[in-house]
Amino acid sequence: MGILNPRLVHQIFRGIWVASIIVLISFAFYYVIPLIYPFIFGWILALMLNPLVNFFQFKLKFPRWLAVTLSMMIFLGAMLTAISLLVANIVVELGSLAETLQFQINRRMEQFNVFINSSAFQNWIERINEFFENNPKYQETVNNNLSSTAGSIADVSKFIISYVFDTLKRFLTSLPNIATITIIVMLATFFISKDWYQLIRRYKGIFSEMIVKTTRLIRNDLQKALFGYMRAQLILISLTALVVIIGLLVLRVDYAITIGLLTGLADLMPYLGTGAVMVPWILYVFFAQGNLYLGIGLSVLYGVIVIARQIMEPKVLASSVGLDPLATLIVMFVGLKLFGLLGLIIGPVSLIMISAFYRARIFHNIAAYIQKGSVPPE
Repeated sequence: MGILNPRLVHQIFRGIWVASIIVLISFAFYYVIPLIYPFIFGWILALMLNPLVNFFQFKLKFPRWLAVTLSMMIFLGAMLTAISLLVANIVVELGSLAETLQFQINRRMEQFNVFINSSAFQNWIERINEFFENNPKYQETVNNNLSSTAGSIADVSKFIISYVFDTLKRFLTSLPNIATITIIVMLATFFISKDWYQLIRRYKGIFSEMIVKTTRLIRNDLQKALFGYMRAQLILISLTALVVIIGLLVLRVDYAITIGLLTGLADLMPYLGTGAVMVPWILYVFFAQGNLYLGIGLSVLYGVIVIARQIMEPKVLASSVGLDPLATLIVMFVGLKLFGLLGLIIGPVSLIMISAFYRARIFHNIAAYIQKGSVPPE
């Protein structure tokens, strides 16, 4: 039996060591991130606000703490204003929708009363009664089926009402937790942004120049990709909203602009997307209103939205984030197969991180360490 090559043995041990470290880091992230995610959000928000903070500090000569405070006030004011306008608009539109629904319900009730009082319906009821009098065994069967159907409808109604109240209860009980997390995120953002350059100096003092440089490259790539991904999503939801608004204007639907904007925002939901608005609306128009023209028009519009989204998403993500369109399409398909519709987000984000690590030569350095036991100098 020959003697093993010592170099090969060392490479195998270094490979096992690197794999073990990667597994330990993965487990650490899995267990640690749920404990520190408010501070991660705070760091991301501080990173986003840093250009505005620097403008106040270096251009307008404000103290750092005042620059951070003003920047956060502007950010919160913009967010609250946008949310308030959106909620106010939704409330107005829901009021109009409620009036429309009430009108439709009253109209259907009048039609139902006319149908019940019609001679044709009364004759039909008389024939049914005569049939049951001549065939009592069928009457018992029908009564049992009606009782079973009523019980099933009652169970379904009970489940829906219970689900709605449970969801509302969970939301209300989570409000204190959401408020607490929001306060922690805001405080973390303030302290991280206020001491931004001090934290960077401490970080540089702890780690070597190579690690600092590699981290800076990864951070710059991820920052560029993060804003690029946000830009891509903004383009996609704007495209969806524009297509919906144009389609609804062609179909002469009231409140086309408001409905189009809400449908564009719904496109951000990974599981439902525009279907959360369009599918119930199409079913209501077909079966409740009986408007065949509008139902077909909305169905065609929904099909156009879905097709346009599938065609544009890989290209927009690739151009905004700097990824290859084919690679983006592949990771979106793999993510869809592994994680469902949520994988359409997980796939591109994973590709962004892998690309950032590749450009920072992380994989090259790991391979060099396994093969030679050292990392080549930059």
